[in-house]
Parts: sequence; structure tokens; C-alpha cells
Amino acid sequence: MDLIEFKREQVKLAPRVVLRDGFSKINTIGGVDCVPCGTGLLACVVVCTFPSLQLKEKKTFLLHNPLPYVQDFMAYRELPAIVEAFNLLEEEPDLLLVDGAGIMHPRRFDLASHLGLALNKPAIGVSEHLSFGTVEKGKVLDQGEILAFEITTREHARPLYFSPGHLVSLGTILDLIPKTIQLPHKLPEPLHLAHKIAKRKVEKILAAQE
Repeated sequence: MDLIEFKREQVKLAPRVVLRDGFSKINTIGGVDCVPCGTGLLACVVVCTFPSLQLKEKKTFLLHNPLPYVQDFMAYRELPAIVEAFNLLEEEPDLLLVDGAGIMHPRRFDLASHLGLALNKPAIGVSEHLSFGTVEKGKVLDQGEILAFEITTREHARPLYFSPGHLVSLGTILDLIPKTIQLPHKLPEPLHLAHKIAKRKVEKILAAQE
């Protein structure tokens, strides 16, 4: 992996990220997750209706021998598999919820931003851990800039961190995310489904190899 070249690319592409809504109405929301599968990586993309959050479509793609995980460069490991799964969809969702950060990144360009820009699709990054910045009153900040929001989606659960990826405004995150939660699940429903489907698919693949 040429991390210096990857870093240059992130710096070059980050200014192209648009932090305003690239949609007028949301009818479908996608969830995107990747799960290790042996030496490979399985990507799952689901499409749910909105606001009912009913599963409409699901696609997976197994990438053999992905790049190793390196913090702040997750897109280079997961993006190829995600794009292949996304391209199998019969209907593209209006917006994507991505397991990974958006602009909550030292160079303002993590997985959700990279994916949103590559697909020209509105995307929001969803992180279970604070990967960058400091939290003040529910806002993740760096040098005074709001990068994400810390939101507790379920009582007594650890908070999640939601950052714009591309073609999504900060205000939309605060308005939209509560509408995607179906208790008792902590994650937004499209992301919960993508993770569950991916894990089950991986279990079947590994069981068949035994």
C-alpha cells in the first residue's frame, strides 16, 4: 500500500465533497456494511423504503484478497467491494448510510465521503467510535468546524457518530437519523439489516468451506 499516494488523493478529492442536500425527497435509504470473510471481504448493500424502513432489496459481493486495514484509509480496503455490490442493485437508493466515517477524518475524506463521491450519491457516515475530533455538547469538532454529531440512539447504549459523507447537510443528519431507528436496534435500520445479512452470508460461506 502506498499510503503517501493515498493521502495525496484524499487531500485532492476532499474539496469536491458537497455538504448540502443533493435530494428533494427521500423514498429509499440504503445501508452499506463490510464483514471479513476468511482472507476476503464481503460487502452488503440493502435498500429500504422510507419512512417505513421495510427491506426492499439486498445485494452482496465477496472481494478476495482486499488491502489490509489501515486507520484513516479504510476506503481503499472496502470501496472496491461496496461498489461491486452497489452495481448489482436493481434500484439505487436515494441516500446511503455507510458503516464508516464521512468528513470526521483528518483530511475530511473517509469511507462515506469517498463512496458518496465515487457514486455521486448522498451518503452519511455512521461510526461506533470517535475516530477524530473532540466532542462538545453533542458536536464533534476540529478547529471550530463541526464534523459530526454524537447521538445516543438507544437508552443506556453508547452513542454513535454521524458525519456527512457527500451531498448531505449537517442539519439533515439531525432530522433524518431519529427516523431511521427501530428499537431495540441501536444502529439505523438499513445499516442494522446490512450488517445482519452480511454476517449470515459470511457464516454460510465459511461453513461450506469446512
